[in-house]
Amino acid sequence: MSLRVTFLVDGFNLYHSLRDAEKKTGVRCKWLDLRAFCQAHLQFFGRDARLEEVYYFSAYATHLAARNPHVVTRHQILVRAFEHTRVKVEMGHFKPKDVHCYLCKREIVRHEEKETDVALAVRLVELVVTDRCDVAVVLTGDTDIAPGIRTALRLAPTKRVCVLAPYRRANAELKQLAHQVIKVRAETYAQHLFPGELTLADGRKLTKPATW
Repeated sequence: MSLRVTFLVDGFNLYHSLRDAEKKTGVRCKWLDLRAFCQAHLQFFGRDARLEEVYYFSAYATHLAARNPHVVTRHQILVRAFEHTRVKVEMGHFKPKDVHCYLCKREIVRHEEKETDVALAVRLVELVVTDRCDVAVVLTGDTDIAPGIRTALRLAPTKRVCVLAPYRRANAELKQLAHQVIKVRAETYAQHLFPGELTLADGRKLTKPATW
């Protein structure tokens, strides 16, 4: 009987890992075929492992659109490419927050990504409790997901929860919690990119953003 493996991807963590990988390899990696990338890591879970589902959690950086109007558009194109390849997308949002700057002695506005970590953790618990996978693989290096992993393991002790650590995002706390930790190599991203143009089911075409 095959082993059902589902991946849950922290998009914000992945994005910054991709930028680090680009600096090392010299290859632009943001046009990542996420499903193919996850499929390539099934080998770490045994010969009978099969890809069940891939979830992607992120948020559109609308607060950056004023000075970089293409930042949201590029992300939207990538999300459509993910959905075309049957990746399940769950989007949160950025929320402004007033913080005190001790250097300039005044209040400034920062934007924090909201709901994505919680959405990932809730989905993780739901998947293992409702028996929708045998192995849940969380792609992140962020310890904010640690409570979700603990809860999933407590409520579904027969399930395996593993961490796929993005390049330069390995975390000691997550290593202690997970059944298995797999570190992503920078070169692996470059090996799993979408073609320059994708044709959707309705005939429309998605083109890789020029700067990617």
